Amino acid sequence: QVQLAESGGGLVQPGGSLRLSCVVSGPIFKMHDMGWYRRTPGNQRELVAEISDGGGTTYADFVKGRFTISRDNAKKTVDLHMDSLKPEDTAVYYCNANLRLNRFAMKDYWGQGTQVTVSS
Repeated sequence: QVQLAESGGGLVQPGGSLRLSCVVSGPIFKMHDMGWYRRTPGNQRELVAEISDGGGTTYADFVKGRFTISRDNAKKTVDLHMDSLKPEDTAVYYCNANLRLNRFAMKDYWGQGTQVTVSS
C-alpha cells in the first residue's frame, strides 16, 4: 500500500527555520510531480511549492526567496526547507505526490499533514 508520511513540523519563533520531509512508502514505479501545500485556518488548501521529476520548481509568491523544495528520487523523499518564517506561515502543511504505480496506472496521493506554528 502506497502512503506518504510527513515529518518535521512544530513550533518555531518568527524568523526561524524548519525543514519538512515527506517519504513515499510502498511499491511505485516512478515519482512524477511532487509538492507541498498548506491550509490555514478558515482557508482552502493552497500550493506552497512543487518540483517536477526533471527538477523544475515552482513557488507561491508568498514563499519565494524563503522556502526551498528539493527531492531525492532514490530515497523517495521530497523536502521543504523553510527560512525566515512568519506568523502567517502558520498552517497545516501537506505533501502531495503524483505517482506512477505501474505501466498503466498513475495516482495522486496526499500525506496526513503536519502542523507548523510560527509564534513568539
